[in-house]
Amino acid sequence: MEWLLLALTAAFSLATADALTKRYFSSLSAYEMGLTRLAYTIPWLILAFFFIPWPRLDRTFFLSFAVAIPLEALAFMSYMQAIRTSPLSLTLPFLAFTPAFIILTGWIILGETVTLPGVLGIMCIVTGAYFLNLSQMKTGLFEPLKAIFREPGSRLMLLVSFIYSITSALGKLAVLHSSPWFFGISYYIVFTLFMFSFLPAVRGARAGRLLKNPLAGLIVGAVMAVMVFSHMLS
Repeated sequence: MEWLLLALTAAFSLATADALTKRYFSSLSAYEMGLTRLAYTIPWLILAFFFIPWPRLDRTFFLSFAVAIPLEALAFMSYMQAIRTSPLSLTLPFLAFTPAFIILTGWIILGETVTLPGVLGIMCIVTGAYFLNLSQMKTGLFEPLKAIFREPGSRLMLLVSFIYSITSALGKLAVLHSSPWFFGISYYIVFTLFMFSFLPAVRGARAGRLLKNPLAGLIVGAVMAVMVFSHMLS
């Protein structure tokens, strides 16, 4: 059951990082807010790089890596926009749809199948996300579902959830052909550089704005580093 503790740690760390990011950096654009979180995580990951073994890498690792990075960028920007524009209580829970999507993507990419208890567990999670909008129930049984699609942050997070079901499967494939530590660190660093490459082309984005609150940034980065390691290990 070690994976369960690691998964819970990853979830708690991500939620904490989201709350801190929204608290201290929501005045920035979605792109700048995302870059800030990425930038302040990098020092912690680079430090960890000196304490991990480097595995032998193969073609499958690099192919999975290359396909996942652009998808991760799209998901990340959608994620930042979602938590910037809508309440966390109506955005973050919709990441619960990722396991439902993974039933398909995990089978296609990894050849993994889900047991009946697993399917029932996923259905419970998705049903819980549905009933987040129970306040709308007075106007009809299906009104909560309609409310989900009227909430911009929820729509974006559903898109993120689907993309993450793909990148999660690709990430596991890369982990199996490297190691959790190496993939988690290298993937995050390359992804950060990829995102920063768009900085000159984004209207109004300025690197100096990322230094708005360095102490808060380093705290967010440390929490995100915990999330990366616990997620990859789980």
